[in-house]
Amino acid sequence: MPVIGEFGRPPEMPAEVSPAMTTPMYWFYELAHASLNPARAMSDATRLALKNPLNPWGHTDFGKQIAAACEVFERTTRRYGKPEWGLDDTEVNGMRVPIEIHSVWEKPFCRLLYFERKLQHPLRHPHPRVLIVAPMSGHYATLLRGTVEAFLPTHEVYITDWSDARMVPVAAGRFDLDDYVDYVIEMLQMLGGNVHVVAVCQPSVPVLSAVSVMEANQDPFVPLSMTLMGGPIDTRRNPTAVNNLAAEKGIDWFRSHVITKVPFPHPGFMRDVYPGFLQLNGFISMNLDRHVDAHRNLFNHLVQGDGDLADKHREFYDEYLAVMDLTAEFYLQTVDEVFVKHSLPKGEMMHRGKLVEPSKITRVALMTVEGEKDDISGLGQTEATHTLCTSIPDDRRVHYVQKGVGHYGVFNGSRFRSEIVPRISDFMVSAANGARANAAE
Repeated sequence: MPVIGEFGRPPEMPAEVSPAMTTPMYWFYELAHASLNPARAMSDATRLALKNPLNPWGHTDFGKQIAAACEVFERTTRRYGKPEWGLDDTEVNGMRVPIEIHSVWEKPFCRLLYFERKLQHPLRHPHPRVLIVAPMSGHYATLLRGTVEAFLPTHEVYITDWSDARMVPVAAGRFDLDDYVDYVIEMLQMLGGNVHVVAVCQPSVPVLSAVSVMEANQDPFVPLSMTLMGGPIDTRRNPTAVNNLAAEKGIDWFRSHVITKVPFPHPGFMRDVYPGFLQLNGFISMNLDRHVDAHRNLFNHLVQGDGDLADKHREFYDEYLAVMDLTAEFYLQTVDEVFVKHSLPKGEMMHRGKLVEPSKITRVALMTVEGEKDDISGLGQTEATHTLCTSIPDDRRVHYVQKGVGHYGVFNGSRFRSEIVPRISDFMVSAANGARANAAE
């Protein structure tokens, strides 16, 4: 999920658009959203009235169509909040065990969540600890719910829970790509070693940078292994439409077209951001016909009383339409360094004034995972990591291409659960054994 669009690209705007328009853009959006509140409330009240089993109109075809139309209108005009994780239990060694989610580390722009499995008896052999670094690219970390769920039965799972920039006061300071790298390093240090890190798409660059910095500093808390999944390490390889957009437009276009200020009364009032509503516009515009058909089908399912299919629609779009703002400095720096300048593969990436050198990595095993049909991070872009990490022994590196999946299938879905997760788990075990063997020598 590259930062310029998890499933697409930013919306096109006329070439003459200037900061004079983009600056109040967020205010116009809030005004338009607020103006729809009365209609949304009336629509929801009408739907509830027609859903009442004592209302005879609700049992007619006309009444069902009105109720369905009201729900579709309300859902397409609401602002979706941060979804819940909904992971209450998991299966460990054939037994269902409850899960409690704790925040074990926190800074203004991120929390580190721990999915504690409340085991009745201690495990004979401790499970590997995994830090999943979620993308900071528009959607919340809950987009990786399926990823977390797949790892929970056999791993101790931690995940980064990035903050919505509009909810972070300006007094908390800036957050850019350098800060992102610092956050990853601090989380790994807090976990105290003996942990494996998994980066899903966009975080591949900052995670590789963080591990490189830690190795260069001889940090004792480097992870045992690093797994990069569908990440834009070298977007010059097999470039996709997303990659070409950045190269074509250049950083100045993004700065003048998609950056605006958070309006009052949000806590992040006057912070420069790439707003979630613009990102959502980009996500939807890439596949507009598909989304229109999906909502037409929702209307038909509601009229026909097909609750299961309607619930599936609600479940998907409750997650898909929930978006967060990104800080302008993080967004622009990432686009510039990763998609325009290609700084990391060129050996020009800097962190706090020092060169990032993946060739310094010697103690961390490396695995890269790509999807055969990935149209966001093209084949070879993640594999390029191996050409940068020249000091990792061949027996401690793995590259895997999953057949028949696109970008989303790299970290979610049936093939992820059945084919990718077991390979990552085996790799982690081998990496831990290799680290112990090296320490014993």
